Amino acid sequence: MAKKVASNLKMKIPGGQANAGPPVGSTLGQYGVNMMDFVNPFNEQTKDRMGQNLTVHITIYDDRTMTWQVVGTPTDELILKALKEDKGSGEPNKTKLEKKLSQSQLTEIAQAKADDMNTDDIEAVKKMVAGTARSMGVEIE
Repeated sequence: MAKKVASNLKMKIPGGQANAGPPVGSTLGQYGVNMMDFVNPFNEQTKDRMGQNLTVHITIYDDRTMTWQVVGTPTDELILKALKEDKGSGEPNKTKLEKKLSQSQLTEIAQAKADDMNTDDIEAVKKMVAGTARSMGVEIE
C-alpha cells in the first residue's frame, strides 16, 4: 500500500552543510521526522558541492519517514558565479549588468541544469537560462 504524503517541502541548503539548526531542524521538526536521518545522508551526498546552495525537495510521509532529492544549484546562482557578480540588477528592464554572459558560459550553465530538467534538449535549456539571465539584467553576447 502506498504511503500517504504528509508534506512536500523545498529548501535551499548549502551542500555538505546541513545541520539540526534552522532552517532544516525547525522545518523537519514540525513533522516529527528524525532530522539526523536527513542531515547525515544529505551532507555525505553533497560534500563534493560544499557550500554551493542546493535546492532540495523533501517528501514527508504520515508514518514520519521521508524521501528527498537534490535538485541542484539555482540557475541565477550559476549565472552570477559565471560572471563573478554578487547579485543581479534590481531593475533588470532599466539597468543592465556591465558583464555579459557569453555563449560558452550559457551552454555550460545549460548543461549543468539539463540533469535537473529531465531533458537532453540543450537548446531548450539554454533558452530557459537566457530568460533567467534577462530577468536579472544580464545580457547574452
